[in-house]
Amino acid sequence: MESIRIVEFFKNKSILVTGSTGFLAKIFVEKVLRVQPEVKKLFLLVRAGDATSANQRVQTEILEKDLFKVLKDKHGDGFRSFVTKKLVPLAGDIVQEDLGIHDSDLRRNLWKEVEVVVNVAATTNFDERYDVALGVNVLGAKHILEFAKRCVRLEMLLHVSTAYVAGEQSGLILEKKFLMGETLKGDSYLDIEAELSLADEKKRELRAEDAPEEAEKLAMKELGIRRAKLFGWPNTYVFTKAMGEMLLGHSRGDLPMVILRPTIITSVQSDPLPGWIEGTRRWSRCVLDLHCHLRATAGVRWLLCRTIDSVIIGYAKGKITCFFGDLDIIMDVVPGDMVVNAMMATMAAHSGQQAEFIYHMGSSVRNPVTYDTLEHCHFRYFLANPRVGRDGSVMPMKRLRFIKSMVVFRVFMTLRYKLPFEVMHLVNLLSCGRLARGYNELNRKYKFVMHLVELYKPYVYFDGCFDDLNMERLRMAMKKDDAEARMFDFDPKHVDWEDYFCSIHIPGVMKYAFK
Repeated sequence: MESIRIVEFFKNKSILVTGSTGFLAKIFVEKVLRVQPEVKKLFLLVRAGDATSANQRVQTEILEKDLFKVLKDKHGDGFRSFVTKKLVPLAGDIVQEDLGIHDSDLRRNLWKEVEVVVNVAATTNFDERYDVALGVNVLGAKHILEFAKRCVRLEMLLHVSTAYVAGEQSGLILEKKFLMGETLKGDSYLDIEAELSLADEKKRELRAEDAPEEAEKLAMKELGIRRAKLFGWPNTYVFTKAMGEMLLGHSRGDLPMVILRPTIITSVQSDPLPGWIEGTRRWSRCVLDLHCHLRATAGVRWLLCRTIDSVIIGYAKGKITCFFGDLDIIMDVVPGDMVVNAMMATMAAHSGQQAEFIYHMGSSVRNPVTYDTLEHCHFRYFLANPRVGRDGSVMPMKRLRFIKSMVVFRVFMTLRYKLPFEVMHLVNLLSCGRLARGYNELNRKYKFVMHLVELYKPYVYFDGCFDDLNMERLRMAMKKDDAEARMFDFDPKHVDWEDYFCSIHIPGVMKYAFK
């Protein structure tokens, strides 16, 4: 592989970015603007009803973030005019054809001008409604490819997927593409068109029956999980992301394309704002709310995406005292800025090459770290920075307790919660329903927690590691230019995990995500 000139590649480029209000996309947009101010245009697709609303979302959800402080300081009073010249908000939606861009003149202009398409849009909820997940992760990928094919100057389509499209495989997982219809279970065949039809038919049936909104939502979620498990994937998210990859690979023709599969993405390590991270997601809020009543189970959320932050925040609030998981398991994490650097390097490396390239971006092979390291750093941080209660008093420091075995965890939950609930249920019957409201609410929350356990169980015991030989070849090519290798570092060997967690990530979570 020849030497890569990343900064030069982005000069005078017109780039279309989907999912632009998301965590990774924000880091990408900031980095491009900062290292290559001569980029021509960044077209930012956001879900909005019109151009005014799209512009408002870009201002409030992207440019007002602390992440852009370095860029603002660099340009001073000229920052506003600079970003106005470079950023073009687009109202649209990837679930629609033509990306929901209804202005025909605007579409034609984009097809003439765009040279790079970066697809970061996705729904990442593990148990998303099947129709919604298919719409965003499958049809969305298809619509982006169709749009990219009409861009006459296109040099690269970058699609961000996830390493966990591998499902529950163990051992060394290679950087290889999915074949159309491939599954993870035996000799079965996955017909994507049939899955789309199945989801549509199910939704029509539910609406024909006048099913309540919540009943429809639950039924569509359950359908997604069932179909995923039928073909060998543990949840709807990774199942539909795999289908999206299949469609892209099968239909791309001679389009230059990179599929990047990151593992668990954590806060920015160094560039531009160490520790920066978005607020934790709705799952975190749900789990913390449960801990007002069930104080032992949020750890199951610790294991994927930014869910480790849920435990940090829950502990800081005094709502988590123990959780289940195996401290000896490797957690494959990678800082967000390294993922973006890899995105930019792969784009520059394969621009104009009429082939499909697959890259894993993780740390489990080159610089593995276990959950034990994170727990140790977690304890060290809060020992040095004691938690303070609402009344201003210092909260007692207790080390988190772990339940390693799934069997023991289920026994614990039964004895600690399920049996008392049943006693409460009996008392409720004897008291003519006086405790019905409290019992129903607690029982609902208990079932929700156990649902989370089943949802995240595959990752608690995940026994695979992600080969990154393709990425290593790219790193070797990068070393031919020391300046760019430093500016676009994506080598996890350069991360001191203890220092990163103690000095960067946990403080970042407490600063940017703790409310």
